[in-house]
Amino acid sequence: MYPRRVLVLGGTGTIGRATVRALVSRGHEVVCLVRRSADVRDHPGRLECPRVPAGASARFADVTDPSSLAHDGFRGETFDVLVSCLASRTGLPEDAWAIDHQAHVNALQASKAAGVTHFILLSAICVQKPILAFQHAKLAFERLLVESGVAYTIIRPTAFFKSLSGQIDRVKRGRPFLVFGDGTMTACKPISDDDLGSYLAECLDNADRRNRVLPIGGPGDAVTPKAQGERLFALVGREPRFTHVPVVMLDVIIAILAMLGRVFPAAAAKAELARIGRYYATESMLVLDPATGRYDASATPSTGSETLFDYYARLVRGEAVVERGDHAVF
Repeated sequence: MYPRRVLVLGGTGTIGRATVRALVSRGHEVVCLVRRSADVRDHPGRLECPRVPAGASARFADVTDPSSLAHDGFRGETFDVLVSCLASRTGLPEDAWAIDHQAHVNALQASKAAGVTHFILLSAICVQKPILAFQHAKLAFERLLVESGVAYTIIRPTAFFKSLSGQIDRVKRGRPFLVFGDGTMTACKPISDDDLGSYLAECLDNADRRNRVLPIGGPGDAVTPKAQGERLFALVGREPRFTHVPVVMLDVIIAILAMLGRVFPAAAAKAELARIGRYYATESMLVLDPATGRYDASATPSTGSETLFDYYARLVRGEAVVERGDHAVF
């Protein structure tokens, strides 16, 4: 293990910050590209961004603009590794193709000129069964990266803790936990931000992770939505109560919004968001066996030390706060 110069995209999100912390703790020189926002202070000669972890530096650059990326981000300097935790905020088609695909194409082109020899990409396990626009956008860039000639590591994590924590307040208030169907039709191996960040940082020094597409989950068995609800009720000392939402209800909502979307663009966007919701309500975030078409928990690798239920316990005790952000699902 030796220090390298690392450029990070998406370093101010929860997973990005965890990854930057892990990189800094391993002695790497880390530069984060950030968007201009209210909490960014651009002083002469330096950029202050409170969301960038200590030990890393920040630069403002527009990843959708190749010129800004080259001149404001890379600045004609050399880097050894590029790590991207960047993802579209909404998953809507225009956003997905602009960020999940084109911004990464821009970064790949600029990184080649900067001498980058290893591109580490945080993708998503759901791209193994692509139905939605953002999945196709991610896959399109994955293919370009694999064919680029640059050493790559593509990480496809399962569900994140923050995405599975949206009903804690409901349960605390004594309201029922919402599940689709019977609550057991899907499962996942959730992974914490810190465990995923450490896994990403370790890819710099692990030769076995070069030029590979790697699905990864957190420790322990796969969990269903019903199991999540049962554990939350136990933690707050209440009897489990569930409201079962039929999947057909989502289908009806999607059909109505799609019809309205022919006239109103806002309705079309809502229809796509409803399709995203339906996907996560009906598809497991586990490795998909292409031979059988079934999800396989035993084939989904595990890493880290913190389980989702450990995290729930910390939330209930007030020792952690959920940063759900733009990618939250309930």
